[in-house]
Amino acid sequence: MPLVKENLRKSFWFHLAVVLALCGIFYGLFFASLHWFTRHGEEVRIPDVTGKDMRVAIDQLTQMQFDVYIDSTYEPEAKPYSVLKQVPDTGSVVKHGRTVFLTVNMVTPPKVAMPSLIGLSYRSAEMLLRISKLKIGDTSYRPDIAAGAILEMQSHGTVLRAGHMIPQGSKIDLVIGNGLGNTEWEVPDVTGSTVDEAMTYLNQYNLQPIFIPKNDATQIADTFAAMIVDQNPRARDAAGNPVRIKMGDVIQLYIE
Repeated sequence: MPLVKENLRKSFWFHLAVVLALCGIFYGLFFASLHWFTRHGEEVRIPDVTGKDMRVAIDQLTQMQFDVYIDSTYEPEAKPYSVLKQVPDTGSVVKHGRTVFLTVNMVTPPKVAMPSLIGLSYRSAEMLLRISKLKIGDTSYRPDIAAGAILEMQSHGTVLRAGHMIPQGSKIDLVIGNGLGNTEWEVPDVTGSTVDEAMTYLNQYNLQPIFIPKNDATQIADTFAAMIVDQNPRARDAAGNPVRIKMGDVIQLYIE
């Protein structure tokens, strides 16, 4: 019986030694292989590919064993297919196989609703256009009491209305009021013209017409087709000299 106990004791210590030895071996193998699993020491820096052509950027990153994911947006000032943004940022230290996200400039610009600029100042209009990724085109001035305010929005000679869909990056021409001031013109002679013709002509001088029936008893069925028979002030005074009128003034037109 004592012999059996002794054998059991020896067997226990033997198996314990074997288990500890195996644990030591696995422990050593784990840390020895950790370098291979984590690729410790194989970290690289992300190159700067912003501004480069998308194909060049992809080729450079794939050669460095990076995966590449492409997204797109539109920036009017950038070249088509150029890289606008990258994640991770330039100089970030990462391991091989990391995914690099690239935002690329679109070739065909998306359309955006034209913002309402009427009545705004030039600076406010410029800010809204920039937010909508539209560009400021030419500016022209028109006599108007609203000095410095936007009177009209145009693109390629076409008047635009708020909400009109237009490609991002388009140039928007602005017509701005420059005030009435003391600018004077010779009074235009519109006698003998129809109301419609007179209004078109007087708008060029920013004059405000008031239409008065020549004869109170006369019934005018079509005002725009009515004829101008007299005006005040007239184009010339009693001596035959041209009469001058300030921009924005009222001119009375007698019709029948």
